[in-house]
Amino acid sequence: MTEVITVIAVGVGISGLILNGQRNAREEMKEFKAEMKARFEKIEGRLGVLERQQAKLEGLLDGLREAISGRAMSENKD
Repeated sequence: MTEVITVIAVGVGISGLILNGQRNAREEMKEFKAEMKARFEKIEGRLGVLERQQAKLEGLLDGLREAISGRAMSENKD
């Protein structure tokens, strides 16, 4: 009879450890998800800035192309 109680006690102890480990793993996963979300939001912000800067550079390059081709056209007409 003592052996049965010992086996049950060990089972309950192991179950407690497993459940505690799962709870800790869930908490760590929630923290990890929150951290990743914050990092992705930061990256998205930086990406938005880069997209705006790229659009500005593309506009400047288009203007430069037009200016160069306009000059070349007017030089050829003279």
